[in-house]
Order: sequence, then structure tokens, then C-alpha cells
Amino acid sequence: MPVTDKPLVICAPQPRSLDLIFTPEKRRLLEDRYTLVETTDDQVAALDENVLANARYILGQPPISAETLSSLKSLRAVINVESNLIDNMPYEEVFARGIHVITTGAVFAVPVAEIGLGFAIDLARGITDSDLAFREGTEKWGGEGNASARLLTGSDVGIIGFGDLGRALNRLLSGFRCNIKVFDPWLPPSILDDHGVMPASLEDVLTQSDFIFVMAAVTTENRGFLGAEEFSRMRKGAAFILLSRADVVDFDALLDAVGSGHIVAASDVFPDEPLQMDHPARSARGLLRSAHRAGAIDVAFKHMGDMVLEDMALMDQDLPPLRCKRAERETARRMRSKPVDVN
Repeated sequence: MPVTDKPLVICAPQPRSLDLIFTPEKRRLLEDRYTLVETTDDQVAALDENVLANARYILGQPPISAETLSSLKSLRAVINVESNLIDNMPYEEVFARGIHVITTGAVFAVPVAEIGLGFAIDLARGITDSDLAFREGTEKWGGEGNASARLLTGSDVGIIGFGDLGRALNRLLSGFRCNIKVFDPWLPPSILDDHGVMPASLEDVLTQSDFIFVMAAVTTENRGFLGAEEFSRMRKGAAFILLSRADVVDFDALLDAVGSGHIVAASDVFPDEPLQMDHPARSARGLLRSAHRAGAIDVAFKHMGDMVLEDMALMDQDLPPLRCKRAERETARRMRSKPVDVN
């Protein structure tokens, strides 16, 4: 290991890269402040013992075994820029040692909320379908083309999951004067009240909403919790908008509900990504598709780098990180989102 007085950072940010998450100026600042050891997530455990022993931060969330953790004697934080917590380290020991696990996922909140709002308006007004019909010469003019159109303004909206994504969406919807109900079993009703939304059961969100936005992370408790029975209880013609992870729904049941005409839907996420060419989701009528691009925008990636630098500067002063979201010992191991392979 080179002799240096600068703190050491192990950089294994897959699927991101340093150039993706730092502007040239901020990358120079990172290199000025820290000694960087760049590697891949599967090679962290094989790094020189001196590197492991002196690493203050890990940028990324590579697999960390109990044995590797014991070698990371100076570690203060694992800074996850994949943004979904992964069950790949002994969290109990990590927390017992006072090591922070933090994630930059909040950078995606506004981009995801904006595209979700776009999906809702598209589904309500048939924008994509009308454009395709126009290209094919089968367009319907005026009111004839609005047989199934509705307004988002004043509608009943349900949000499932009220973390960073749900809260960003709620802010965007404020101008539409919607009646917003929220189901989130991990939040007390007072927090929802403080955000001006109505705490509700899953049943009420499903049965009393014109638009349902799914923003919930995948956990050990909720895989596939939205299935055929849940879709059948939704209002006929309701719009179902999936923005978090595909594993929270039974995707076949979703396609059946869309195919029967009971609901319309939009999804930015799919069971397998990239999706197989013969997957029925590619041709389903009533489904608006997006290739996991809701949050993948350069301004969000660069914001990651800003957050990382600010929180490392705080931790260098023996202060807690404040910009990134800290993993909690009660919930970290319960997260089950699949890591992404493509930015």
C-alpha cells in the first residue's frame, strides 16, 4: 500500500462507476482528499491485508463475509451507491462495531416520481395509444378519442410505500388536489398525517383508488403480495403504476388483470431485466412499458457523488452521516430487492 496520510477508500461501486457518480471536479476533490483503491465487488475480499486494515470507507456494497469484516479494522462506513440494500454482510456485527451502512437511494426519488406522474397522465388520457393510432392512420378525433379518458385532478389516489419515492410523488401531486390514501405498515399514522395524506389499509387503497402507485421496496414479508385477489378488488378501469421493484407483485396476475381489461397499468420494472423478447409483457395491451429508466438520469447519478463527499467529510470529523439514508438494524436484513446490472 502506498505511504499516505490520506484516508483510504475501497472503491467497488458496481454497477456504477466513479466517472458516473462524480463530476470531473468532484472526482478531483475525492482524489485530493482520499487514497483510492479501485477494484471490483468480487475482488474486495482478496485485497492486500494492509489495504483492508486501513480502509476507512467502502464505496459500493460488495459481499463482506465475517472473515473479511474482521480484517476491515478501520472501517467506518459502507456507502451503497447501488441504492438497494443487499443481504450480503453480517449486519449484526457491522452495527455492533458502529459501522454505518448508508445508501444514496434518495437521489432517485424525484426522477422516479416525475416519470410516475407522467405514466399516470398518459394512462388517464391515452397519450401513447393516441400517438400510435395517429401514426397508423386510425386516430379518433375530439371527444370520440376520449371515451375512456379521465382527469388526475381531484381523483382518488393510493400510494403503497411512503419512503423517499412516495414522499416525492406526494409533493408532485399537491397541485392536482387528489384525495391521497397511503398504505405503509412500517410507518406510524402520525407521519402520514404530517405529510397531509390519509393513513389507510391495503384494502382501502386497492378498493378506493382511481390511481395506485407502488413505491414499496421488496422485503422478506411482501414478495408477491399484490396478486390476482388484490387486482380483482381494484376499481374497474383503475390505473396501477409500478415503480419500485417487480418482486412485490405477481407479474403474471398483473398481466391477466390488464389483459382482461379490468385495469390498465404502467411498469418501469420487470421480473427479469432485460426482459425476454417473447415475454407476454412486451405485447400486452393496456400496459405502458419503461425499461427500468425512471431514476437512471445523469443528474441523479451526479447527485450521488455530492452526497457521498458530504457524508464522508462529516464522518472524517467523527460526526454521523446526514445526507445519505442510514440502514437500520431492525430492517436491513429484511430487504430483498435484486441488485441492478445496468445503470
